Amino acid sequence: MSGRIQVVVVGAASRDLAADDPRGWRLGGAATYCSLALARLGLRVGCLLGVDSLAAEADELSLLYDAGVDLRGVRLERGPVFENLEAGGHRRQRWLSKCDPVPAQALPGKWRGAAGWLLVPVAGDVGDDWAGVARTAVASGARVGVGWQGLLREFDDDGWVRRVGPRSDARVGLAGLVCASVDDLPRETSLEELRRLAPHATVVLTAGEGGGFAMRGEELVHYGALPVGEVLDPTGAGDVFLAALMAAWILTGELATAATLRFAAAAAACSVEGVGLAGIPTKTQVGVRLRR
Repeated sequence: MSGRIQVVVVGAASRDLAADDPRGWRLGGAATYCSLALARLGLRVGCLLGVDSLAAEADELSLLYDAGVDLRGVRLERGPVFENLEAGGHRRQRWLSKCDPVPAQALPGKWRGAAGWLLVPVAGDVGDDWAGVARTAVASGARVGVGWQGLLREFDDDGWVRRVGPRSDARVGLAGLVCASVDDLPRETSLEELRRLAPHATVVLTAGEGGGFAMRGEELVHYGALPVGEVLDPTGAGDVFLAALMAAWILTGELATAATLRFAAAAAACSVEGVGLAGIPTKTQVGVRLRR
């Protein structure tokens, strides 16, 4: 895919334990899923991806190259390693390795004029220095999205990933689109608190089979999930949803409208019917799902 980069994605690749993979793990991470989804939906993507020594050699990276992603790996001494445990439609996570940050100074200079930016931390990989990049992008008229999940985690000494309440964060405060799962937030989190922490953003909260809702100022819009066949792997569905919303925002100017929420829901529904990154749909596949 040639031409100027339209959207820059920043984050680290994770290695998720998988008993059915000969390596014992499968490549994941929000930046990996979002980059591939954006490219398959037709955008020119630059991905600054933190990778540890094993992730850097992962076969799955060829999927990103084949889709046209301009992939720039940043070698990390430590990359995130998770064990994802699904129970009753909810996920719990154990951590086996934390993550070093992806430095903002590693950003290629020629990407700085991108129309869209998607910061998707998973484990401390997108540090505070990226707030300056986001601020410059917003000032230039670019669209900035943030995946909130990685900022709502703490890593307990017993190996469990623990949910924490949202906190004041410059990256979230600058964003125009912020997305998280209801499972990422403590139950006592109020809508007023989310509005205060993300004053310029449309905040979208996903709820799996229950659909979710988008919050624009005082307006609260519910959207429904699309029917799914056999669920083979729910990992990354929220990342695909966020990427589809970001794609629609960049390409059409529509931010989490009824039509684009349905588009994103269709992309997420397609993704769970495949395994890992291979399940991320193309724009054509999403269109077919919508026409059903």
